[in-house]
Amino acid sequence: MTSFVRYALENGGDIQPLIVPENMITPGGLFNPSIFLDTDGKVITNIRHCQYTLYHSEKLKYEHSYGPLVYLHPEDDITLTTTNYLTILDDDFKVAKALTVDTSELDVKPIWTFIGLEDARVVRWDNKLYYTGVRRDTTKNGQGRMELSEIELTPKSAKEISRVRIPTPRDKDSYCEKNWMPIIDQDYRYVKWSNPTEVVEYDPINHVTNQVHVGEYTNKSCDFRGGSQVIPFGNHYIAISHTCFMHPSEAKRKNATYRHSIIVWDKNWNIVKYSKLFSFMDNLVEFCCGMTVVNDDVLISFGIQDNAAYVVKLPIEAFNKYIIEVV
Repeated sequence: MTSFVRYALENGGDIQPLIVPENMITPGGLFNPSIFLDTDGKVITNIRHCQYTLYHSEKLKYEHSYGPLVYLHPEDDITLTTTNYLTILDDDFKVAKALTVDTSELDVKPIWTFIGLEDARVVRWDNKLYYTGVRRDTTKNGQGRMELSEIELTPKSAKEISRVRIPTPRDKDSYCEKNWMPIIDQDYRYVKWSNPTEVVEYDPINHVTNQVHVGEYTNKSCDFRGGSQVIPFGNHYIAISHTCFMHPSEAKRKNATYRHSIIVWDKNWNIVKYSKLFSFMDNLVEFCCGMTVVNDDVLISFGIQDNAAYVVKLPIEAFNKYIIEVV
């Protein structure tokens, strides 16, 4: 399997790390960025930070006694706490400005150990800039729900000015709703599930979520879960989904392999194509939260091992070839 990044570099593309200045962050990992082309032409990313380091034995040769996946926390803080950074990229897609997203006016005391808005995708709906991701710190059992956080962006600050917890469309008692993919040109609509394709719409006036489309099931050998935003692409919609293979290590401990697939829909939400599974950089733990088109290039943002954030660029022509010919 050829890695996606290798393919991009061999076909006129580039890759850039997304780095927040050291004096802005505490120890831990930057990961799972989301990229978005705003209406003013600025390329925005959100970069997630947590105060732990994920140790993963990629080659399964040096497994910890707790298993190949181990969270290394500070001794005085064993929570999983997310801080988000809004960054603006320059013409080379490097971080030109980084702002800590200020959530202080809306924060309440967390009552579970996963704290903050996780894996926030960036979108502009109804002319408002939003982060939309999952929050799990409002119940004692960590029940997750998608949230909409409106972000007020100025030259010197990024501030959360409203926060809404999105209800589920059907199963009100489901444990964890996460990774809904926002459709960037349809206000308050998400692809909640990709196979079968389920499209839902949040009504901000009546505070309800309605199911607006359910497609046919495609017989695939694995699950396809949420990833990037859903973006218009010619006469189609596209997104990058992920699948997670859970499997025991040699010592019978929890382990996981993440792989990705490009989904192509027509405008009626019929699946035109699933690509074969691919890896970004031949790692086992990878995750994609963002995709956009800037001029003649496709930009995709992804994280590695909860410790690094990148944006990979490749020409639209090479991206089309990858979908049609390579995979």
